[in-house]
Amino acid sequence: MQALARHEEPPRQHGLSTEELSTIETVYRPDLLRGRSFLVSGGGSGMGRATAVLIARLGGDVTICGRNEGKLQAAASDIERLLGRKVHYRAITIRDPAQVESLMAETFDRCGTLDGLVNSAGGQFPQEAIDYSVKGWHAVVDTNLNGTWWMMQAAAREWRKRAQPGAVVNIVATFDRGIPQSAHTAAARAGVVYLSKSLAVEWAPLRIRVNCIAPGNTLTEGVDQYPPEYIERFAAGNPMQRAGDTWDLAQAVVYLSSSSGKWITGALLHVNGGMHLWGTNWPLGMPDHFKSRAGSA
Repeated sequence: MQALARHEEPPRQHGLSTEELSTIETVYRPDLLRGRSFLVSGGGSGMGRATAVLIARLGGDVTICGRNEGKLQAAASDIERLLGRKVHYRAITIRDPAQVESLMAETFDRCGTLDGLVNSAGGQFPQEAIDYSVKGWHAVVDTNLNGTWWMMQAAAREWRKRAQPGAVVNIVATFDRGIPQSAHTAAARAGVVYLSKSLAVEWAPLRIRVNCIAPGNTLTEGVDQYPPEYIERFAAGNPMQRAGDTWDLAQAVVYLSSSSGKWITGALLHVNGGMHLWGTNWPLGMPDHFKSRAGSA
């Protein structure tokens, strides 16, 4: 979910700004992505925005999409102002396959190809699973699973039609121990991972690579939906005892999308401080039932 400003500094609720992202140190050479084009969903904020900034810094052409046109416009404007790189954007809902297909065709036509698709769009809300409404369940699953699928399928069809290679990176979640009080996103994100593993095999003859990244507690704007007491214990949800930042995720995306990942497909890369190995986060607080049992163990 959200990141720390830099590793020795205390966590900030809103994560790294575009200004900070435009100057923060990166391990990559400045021209690594020159001549390459990328489409980033959820690019108006959080991990998607950080990824778009890094792509632009490395010389790549980037298009961002999402539901909130204001956020997209602000992100694109900031990147152009700070880095001198034009960013294309389009407001769509990835739940609608027709809108996705239109965006994908437009992006391929404008760029001539698409080297990388980054699926960072998604969302969820903390709630006990027994209380989910039909609408709430569908909203999360339709965005996180179905929306990601529509994006991947539309890109793959364009790559196949044009006989061009491509790379997909899906931002999912750390669900190895389940995600209590966010079971809907655990179901959807796990679905994306095993969909990706299946597609990595099916699409290998098309020269399309498909990988996933599982972020842990990362400081982004999305943390704001959780109670203050959850944010206080946010950094303690992994063995490293600190939150991550969106730059951690952006650099991992480039690793899988560029030549460094040319022999990687079907992988799930954990960028979470070891969260998948230890601990469980309770966004609404641990139920008393588990507190008492833990105390008597």
